[in-house]
Order: sequence, then C-alpha cells, then structure tokens
Amino acid sequence: MNNPKEAAARIKINRLLEQAGWRFFDDDRGAANISLEPGVTLHQQDLDAFGNDFETSSKGFIDFLLLDAKGHPLIVLEAKSEAKHPLVGKEQARRYAKAMKCRFVILSNGNLHYFWDLERGNPEIITAFPTPESVIGYRHVTPEPALIVQETIESDYIVLTQRPGYREEAGWRNAAERDAFVRANKLRFLRRYQIEAVKALQKAVEQGKQRFLFEMATGTGKTLTAAAVIKLFLRSRNVRRVLFLVDRLELEDQAHRQFSALLSADAKTVIYKESRDDWRRADIVVTTVQSLLFNNKYQRLFSPTDFDLVISDEAHRSIGGNARAVFDYFVGYKLGLTATPRDYLKNLDETKVAARDPRQMERRLLLDTYRTFGCENGQPTYRYSLLDGVREGYLINPTVVDARTDVTTQLLSEEGFVAVFTDDNGDDAEESFGQREFEKRFFSENTNQLFCKTFLENGLRDPISGEFGKSIVFAVSQHHATKLTQILNTMADRIYPGRYQSDFAVQVTSQVQNAQQFTINFVNNNLLGTANVLPDYRTSKARVCVTVGMMTTGYDCPDILNLGLFRPVFSPTDFIQIKGRGTRKHDFREQLQDEAAKADVAHPQKTTFKLFDFFANCEYFEDEFDYDEVLKLPRPSAKGGGTDPPPPPGLGYEHMGEDVLESMRVQEVGAEGMKIDRMFFQSFEDSVRRNVEIAAAVQAGEWERVIDYVNREIFDKPDQYYTLEKLRRAADVDRRLSLREILEKVFGFIPGFKSRDELLEEEFAKFVADAPPDEATDIPAIRNYFKAYIISDSVRDAIERRHFQDLATNAYFDSRDFRAVPPKYRTLVPGYVKDYVPLAQFNP
Repeated sequence: MNNPKEAAARIKINRLLEQAGWRFFDDDRGAANISLEPGVTLHQQDLDAFGNDFETSSKGFIDFLLLDAKGHPLIVLEAKSEAKHPLVGKEQARRYAKAMKCRFVILSNGNLHYFWDLERGNPEIITAFPTPESVIGYRHVTPEPALIVQETIESDYIVLTQRPGYREEAGWRNAAERDAFVRANKLRFLRRYQIEAVKALQKAVEQGKQRFLFEMATGTGKTLTAAAVIKLFLRSRNVRRVLFLVDRLELEDQAHRQFSALLSADAKTVIYKESRDDWRRADIVVTTVQSLLFNNKYQRLFSPTDFDLVISDEAHRSIGGNARAVFDYFVGYKLGLTATPRDYLKNLDETKVAARDPRQMERRLLLDTYRTFGCENGQPTYRYSLLDGVREGYLINPTVVDARTDVTTQLLSEEGFVAVFTDDNGDDAEESFGQREFEKRFFSENTNQLFCKTFLENGLRDPISGEFGKSIVFAVSQHHATKLTQILNTMADRIYPGRYQSDFAVQVTSQVQNAQQFTINFVNNNLLGTANVLPDYRTSKARVCVTVGMMTTGYDCPDILNLGLFRPVFSPTDFIQIKGRGTRKHDFREQLQDEAAKADVAHPQKTTFKLFDFFANCEYFEDEFDYDEVLKLPRPSAKGGGTDPPPPPGLGYEHMGEDVLESMRVQEVGAEGMKIDRMFFQSFEDSVRRNVEIAAAVQAGEWERVIDYVNREIFDKPDQYYTLEKLRRAADVDRRLSLREILEKVFGFIPGFKSRDELLEEEFAKFVADAPPDEATDIPAIRNYFKAYIISDSVRDAIERRHFQDLATNAYFDSRDFRAVPPKYRTLVPGYVKDYVPLAQFNP
C-alpha cells in the first residue's frame, strides 16, 4: 500500500458501505449497487489479494458511485485518506455529482462522514452511511423552502385539518352555539403566540436555517405548535416523514393521542414500538430516546435519511448526554421544544461550581441544546415565557404555601439537624444532617405525618364537588412515596369515613405496575373510578398521585389544584417543571354531564393553584439563589444538641421525637411572577435603551461618549449595581467582552456574542487568506499552532523565548505539534498575531 492512512480509510469506508446494505458484487439480495469511478474495474481477486485493503488505481485514489435499484447513479462517495478532512473534497465531489446527475454526496475519510443533499443546503455530519432503500425514499422529497415560507398560517390552521368545512356548519355560523360547537368537536385554534412561533420558523427557513428552537413555558401548547409545524412541512412536501422524540415513556402515548386528534385527516401517527413492521407507512413516528439508545438500536433500525424532520420534545433533556447521538444521527430539519430558558443558568461560574451541584449538568445540557439548534447567542427561534402567558391570560401563577416544621427548620439551617447518640464503641457521638439527607439518611415519621396533615387541611377543594382537589405530591424516593401514600390514605379514611378504600392517594412511580397508565387515567379523570361525590361530575376518585419524577416533564393535567413539594429541590429546571404542572387554566364545568347544572356553579374557573413548599424551595430560588455567585449549600457541621437514639445500622438516623409546625406563610404570586420566571428580563438592556442621552450618542456613532457615560452614570449605582464584570458573566461567553461589544448587542448592531473559538476561526481565516499554505494538508497543524499561540500563555512564552524544550511537557501544544508546523509558519504566526490580533478579547 502506498499510504497506510489511505488504506485504513478504505477499509473503514468499505465496511460502512457493507453495513448499510451496499454491494460490491451481485448476491442473493440483488445486483451490485457500488460502481467505482469510470475507468476503474474491481474484481474479486482484488478483495482476495488485499483483504478489503485496496485504495488506489492507475488514476489515483478510488471513489465510489452508488446506484439505485435500476442501476442509475444515486450517490457520489468522495473518499479521502484519514490524514485529510473529508470536506476538502467537497467541490471535486460537487463537479462529479453534477456530471453524473446525482443529487446526493457522501464525503468521508473513514472516521468523519458528511451527507450532502445538493438541493437542500450544506453537508451534514453522519455517523453511519444511509441504506439504499432509505435514500431512494428520501429522493422522493424535493426541497422547496419557498413553499414553507409562503404558507399562510392563521388561527384555524389545525382546525382546517380537523374539520375542513367547519365554517359552513350551523354550529359555527350561529354565534350563540359556537363555543359549544368548538368544545364538542375538540377543535384546536392556534393562539396568537403559537402563530408567531410558526412564522418565526418560516422566517428562519427563509434565511437558510435548518435548525430551530422554541422556548415556550409549560402549559402554552408546545405540542399543538409542533403539530402546526409538522403540517407545514408535510403539506409543503418538504418532508416525507417526521420523528418525534420524547424523553419519558408516559409522554409517548400522550404525543401519539394528540397528533392523532389534530392531524389524522392528513397524516398517520404511530408509536414505533407498536408499529415495528409498518412504521415506514406512517407520516409521524413517536418514540422515546431511551428506547433508541438501548444497544444502539437507532443505528440498527433506522438509516440517517429515514426522517426529514426530527422534533425533540423537552429538548435539553432528550438530547442530553448520549441521547445527543440519536438526534444527530438523522439528517434534515431539526426542531427543539423546551420550557426551560437558558437564562436560568447563564451566570453559573462553571470553573468554581461543585461537580455535585445539579446546576452544572443542567448548564451543560442547556448550552448544548442552544448550540445544537443553532442558537449559540442564547436567542431561540421563538420565546414565550410564563410571565407572557400569565399577562395575556393563558396561564396562572401559584399561591405558595411555605410551611416549615421544627425538624425541617433545623434541617434547613446552616448547622443542620444535630443528633447526639452513642456509637458502636459506647462513646458519645454527634452528626449533623442537612436537607439533602431527608429520607435518605435522616428519617422522621412524625415529620411526614405533619406534612400530610398540613397538606390535607389547607389544600384547595374542587369547586364543583367540594372534595379535595386533584393533587400531585413529589417525594424524595420511591420508598418515601410509599410512606406518604400510606399516610395520606390513613388520614383520608379518618377525615372522610367510608368514602375511600385506600384509593384516595395512589403511588405513581416506576416500581408500581401500570404506573404509566395511572398517569393517563388521572388526566382522563378515571383513576380508580370516577364521580365519587356527584354522579354527573366526572372527576378521578383518586385525589392525590404521589410520585418522584414520572409526572414532571410534559405532563398535562389542567385540573390540578394542589402541588406538594415534600422534598428539597436544587435544580432550577426541576423546580420550573414541577411548578408548571399547575399553571394551566381550567373550566371545571367541562366535567359536568348535566348541562343545566353548569349554570349553578359559582366559581367554575381555576384562578390559582397551591404550591405547598415544606423545604423552602421557593425561598431558595426567590431570595437565596444568587445568579451572580455560585450558591454555597449548607454543609454538615459539628454542634451539639439532641438526645435521640442512635442511627439504625446502614440506614442513617431516625428521629423518633415529636415534630410541630414551626411556621406557615401563604403568599399569592402576583403578575410580576417569581424571580426564576424573570431571569431573562434584561434590566440592564432596558435601562440603557431608555436613556435618551445614550440613545442619541449611539445614533450619532459616538461610542467613546457612550462608554464614558455608562462608566460614570450607570455602573456601580446602588439601585441595580451594574458592573462590567457582572455583565460579562451574564453574557455567558467563554472570553472577555468589551463594553463596546455589550452595547452593540444591546442596540442591535450585532446579533449576539461570538464565542472564543468563533473569533479564533475568524482570525485564522484572515491569516490563511494573507499567507495561504502550499499544501492543504498543512492547514490542521497551522490552525492548531495559531490557536495555541493566542490562547496559551505558556506556549507563547516558550515560542517568544525560543525555549522550545518547554513544549515537551505542555499539555495544550507539545513538541510533536510544533514539529508538524511548516518551518516558515513557526515565525509567520507570532509576527501576525502581534501585529493584528488583540489578545485581551480571548481571555476568559
């Protein structure tokens, strides 16, 4: 072999082709569908001689032409050696593809692969080669983005699919009967903001984008909005099939039911696990990310071109970690849906935060989500917040019940609950327990009893039946959920004698059989029966579901009246999701079967819900959760107090003493919302924009005057105490921003802040334009050197002092990296950087 790297690339490419079902020779599956470039003939003896290790011919490196079932050119595969980036062959492949009248190109060096639809846009990274059948089906879709952009989106966009002739029906034409007609036929009209979301996507398509992100608060109808997007793409024939990814099993059935109800007239929706044999006949395939991840099932079951549009529900969860591989496996349009704004974590100092802090993982997930969907500047394609929803009357805020017992007050304190006991050696010992240990290492039966008693005595009642309102309680663990369910049922039996038979509260966790169906029945108001009080009123007999995490993300049950946080929460995302279970509005008259009785209901509308908070979670996020500093959580301390028995072996500490309600404060959240809901409100931007003098100076282009004014009149004032350093942290960029950049962003002169690597790539592009290398293969080594010289003080010092031996132990850029740089560039790069590149902007 002339080049080992070419041989290695060839072996890998051959294997990938065979794994995807492409054939070099005729076999029982059909005729060969791989043709080598014109003038090259491959014989079986080539395989025998080289063991698939063939890569050259008299013409040079061999490329492939992949054929369809009729033997016509389908894909040009441009192969490069491992030493070259596959994109270096892009233009060569384009020319060859056009000559062969091929629409598709694969660019590969054996390790990195791109699939390129010449009619759609840029090459996209793939991790496996598409199958022949999949590409042939993919070819039936001819992209026409203009049809997406031109489609008219009005409030009845979905209704026209549900009931195309609704405008001519008597029930609609009669204004007095219209509301009843809409309810009876379950017609779903788009709200103003949902129309705006779809139009924002259309604008993004017009700009050539293929990735979109909708950041919409819980309860604002993300699934309905997604249905409108799906109809838009299917109707315009820009996609053939849609994959809808969810991150929880219980959401799979929910999404299937919703899409079937909204789009069944135009599109067939299936759940993959229920339609393994005929999913290709469907227009919308719903599945969980987890099921596809198991044993890399997605690679075995699907080809990268099987779906033209992939939608990720609760995007920052369903593409987190390894799940990202599933999402990136497919080519085409990508839409992410999330209720969690990136701003919640934008000031987190990742260099200092403890690894155990859940916010660190959330921050990475959120940042990764925004990058994945092309929103690196932190601005989604469309945003609609909880405060927007409350202000416009679509959502409601909670009434927070902050209740603390004597025990939880101590657990929440800096000292924690300090227990003194006799250890195994007979010596006196003490240990402090914080809120994190509750029901994990610290147990208190009386505290759980008090939680349940307070919850039942103060919860909101159903406005129709007067019984305890439907509720969800969030426990620490499955074991804790079992305890709480038993306590609630025992108390309900005493409060409501004979009404419930241990079916007042139901445990809904993964260990419980049929738990997923329980969540569905609770929504449908038939969990363990219906109409326990009024025969004509349909409401679930079970009143409380006790869960750990099953009913958080995406669970839609609008008649929830009480939420119980019987556990501490440290994750902003979890808090937002839990709180979101109650924010939907509801008219309880919808559950009455007797039409005449509806007129007698005094207060049919849900105007608030109660959020019972036994661990000061709301205070944590409202007051203590400092977005400018990393929160220091309570640590165990060694202070005296307590006379309870020793901890049970292997379990922790069980508090056997009494517990009393220390305090209970009820506070209704106003229209301004909670602090966590106001994080994206940019007070600095607003104050600067409102300033007449600053606005006039900006309009005149007098940036020095603007900067001087902000430094003198805006910064370091006691009302808001803005500082440049705080604004830099708020921007969440991995480099040092100038005040000029920040102000340019505020006034719209730049769309967002470039990351450090984006700036480095820009500077490198300028450098290469001035000093192009003789060989394209030298570019990676030069780029590596260029970036290292700018970023690393130690590399720069070694080069400037000519102490090249210091590079031998440099972890960022070592001696081998330096030797790979062409000699003339070893001096060209430092000279260029000193003259043209301001280093300060790259500092963290």
